[in-house]
Order: sequence, then structure tokens, then C-alpha cells
Amino acid sequence: MADGDESAKLWKVNRTIHELVRDRGYQVADEEINMDLQRFREIYGTGAGIADRGKLNFYTSSPKDPTDQIFVYFSEERSVGVKTMRKMLGILEQRNIQRGIIVFPGNMTPSARKVIVAMAHQYRLEEFSESDLLVNITHHTLVPRHDVLSQEEKKLLLEKYRLKETQLPRIQMADPVARYYGLRRGQVVKITRPSETSGRYASYRICF
Repeated sequence: MADGDESAKLWKVNRTIHELVRDRGYQVADEEINMDLQRFREIYGTGAGIADRGKLNFYTSSPKDPTDQIFVYFSEERSVGVKTMRKMLGILEQRNIQRGIIVFPGNMTPSARKVIVAMAHQYRLEEFSESDLLVNITHHTLVPRHDVLSQEEKKLLLEKYRLKETQLPRIQMADPVARYYGLRRGQVVKITRPSETSGRYASYRICF
């Protein structure tokens, strides 16, 4: 890929990951999302005319709970291995952050994915390839609005309709929208769709 195309790709990826983090309730500056390509190249470019992935790393916190932080790590290694995962975990440990997202150019080795599972008791780690983030899927016209319910909202929903969790329709953790919002097992998402008769209607799905 040409240098110009590579920086344009990372510009799109950077915008989507900031939108994803913001949509999960974390603080993100509008400038990061609305930044044009020229400005992106000025801030994150290198002398060679390509974007420096190391400069794209960032962490932020929830405005409701400053201790709830998330770190986004851009891997410079095309095929992410255990070494890269250890480097990321070292940063999380140093900053005392329990949630991390790794973004990589190519793929992730089976050994690296095992690290995510092995460290699940201490860290909540997620992974996205850059190709996953070229387009924000929640902006697609065919994707309805999704809102993740709090535990209290979930409780009220089940009580209101006298339902058990097992009676709710399901959404898989591997679903692209579920991955975007970082849904965990047992979380419920409200899906609002347009309706020709009532304007709009809501349905609910539980992650499994």
C-alpha cells in the first residue's frame, strides 16, 4: 500500500476507534473524531510520510467514574504475537488500567489470543484488526440504533414484562455490533427500529 493510502486508512481507523470508545461512555475530544486527513498527517505523520502507530495510542476515563479507564494500543507488529501482548499488558499494569483494546494491521496469532483468555481474571482485553475499523458499522443505514442497558434498567425491563433472562432473544458476543459496544454475557441491548405504523419500536436482546 502506498504511503498516502496507508495514512488515509489509519485516519479512518483512528476516527472509528475514538467513536467506539465514546459510544461506550468514555471521554473523547470532538477534535479526534472530526479531524481531517491533513491535520491527522500533521500530528501523527512521520518524516517518511506515513502515520506513526505508536503516536496513536491513547487512554481515557469515564466521566461518571474516573477510575474506569480504557487504553487503546496500536500494534506496529503486523502479526500480533505474545511479545506484543506482554508489552501492552506492561503498559496496563504501569498505569493501573484494567481494560484494553489492541488494534493491529494484520492478524493475531493463536498464542496471543490465549493471552487474552489467560488474563481475563485481571484484565478485560479486546482485539480489532484495522480492517474491522475502516468503517463504523453503527453508522450504516441498515443498522438500527443500539443502547446498552444498565443493570438497573435490565432489572426493571424484566420486572415490567415479567420475563426471565432466558426468555429474551439473543445476540452473540461475536456479533459485530456486540463487539463494537463491548457487550458481555448477560448484558441487554435495546434496539430501536423505524416503524411505518408507530414511528419506531424497540426490541431487546441479551448477550450470550
